[in-house]
Amino acid sequence: MDLNRIVVVGASLAGVRAAETLRSEGYEGSLVIVGEEPHRPYDRPPLSKQFLTGEWDTSRIALPAGAVGAIEAVWELGVAATSLDLDDRRLDLSDGRSLGFDGLVLACGAEPRRLAGTEGMAAVHTLRTLDDARAVAARLAAEPRRVVVVGAGFIGAEVAASARGLGVEVTLVEPLPQPLSRVLGDHVGAVVADLHRDHGVDVRLGVGVQEIAPADEPSRDTGSGSEPVEVALADGSTIDADLVVVGIGVVPRTGWLEGSGLTLDDGVVCDQTTLAAPGVVAAGDVARWPSRRYEQVLRVEHWDHAVGMGAHAARRLLADDDQAEAFDPVPYFWSDQYDRKLQLVGRSSPGDEHALVAGSYEDRRFCVLYGRQGRVTAALGMNMPAKVMRYSRALTEGLAWDDALADAQS
Repeated sequence: MDLNRIVVVGASLAGVRAAETLRSEGYEGSLVIVGEEPHRPYDRPPLSKQFLTGEWDTSRIALPAGAVGAIEAVWELGVAATSLDLDDRRLDLSDGRSLGFDGLVLACGAEPRRLAGTEGMAAVHTLRTLDDARAVAARLAAEPRRVVVVGAGFIGAEVAASARGLGVEVTLVEPLPQPLSRVLGDHVGAVVADLHRDHGVDVRLGVGVQEIAPADEPSRDTGSGSEPVEVALADGSTIDADLVVVGIGVVPRTGWLEGSGLTLDDGVVCDQTTLAAPGVVAAGDVARWPSRRYEQVLRVEHWDHAVGMGAHAARRLLADDDQAEAFDPVPYFWSDQYDRKLQLVGRSSPGDEHALVAGSYEDRRFCVLYGRQGRVTAALGMNMPAKVMRYSRALTEGLAWDDALADAQS
């Protein structure tokens, strides 16, 4: 296939890495990068941490200017892709234009889930984009400051920690028995919950949000340009808030691809090499592909994954079918909360057995292994980076559960 023009949909990390790799692999044709946000590419992880607290400004979260500037491409920023015609090899844009392509990289990411009935409420926010983070930061800087964070996943927990670091009163609401229990299990989730409690967070577990409505005192000035709200929980309790941050997960941005002919199922479904259709690859949060390593069809939302999959998808687009390689990495993720760093390598699942192999939960410095069917599937560390990196290398080669436990006890 002659690739005279390649279009990358998504100007975030996966799309930028794909574009960089296309050029570094020798692609000299036309390259167009389409990004819905008007901003130049930036890193998302600091948005819930250093950017939210004011420690970093936009210059610190921008992707390296040298790398981005070295990509010889046409940047179409502030414009969204609205539909795809595979037969005509055409991409329609929100400004009415269309782009033809020979090769296409889909790195259009995901969008946050929202609570029904909160549309148009100025006090209720999600945190996914730079503009989201700016809006939340502005409200955190206003007086008085009472914050409810809905969802104690990684984003919600990080927002809660950042808000407490600013001296803000925080309530963290989570319908699961413990934070992160679906990913890390109740044993580690309980440690995370106590970490937040010790920093003054009001942690409400095992209860969901029933409704968010304007508060009974609508005339009170929040100092943030929005009226306070009342958060009603399923247990009958209520919480007044000047700001609500909703962190209940994301969904892949595939609505605009309906009717395109691509297979869509919780993302753009690819083969093992990241190919979604002839001349079309997908990468990052939007891509779903079969992993031989984990014997599952996966969609991974981590920073490290976006980097690796973006580069792999670019190489796949340039490769002949008989030279294409499978994409099957060991996932890696981290989260900073207060003075604790959580690092996870591999992929844990509900029902995995687990074993504490170093440190202690009480000291909040430990390493836990997860496994099933006689194999180690993941390793989690809290403030134990050397241990996590050691297991990362071992997981790449495959690690037997019994051997790992015996080695930890020796």
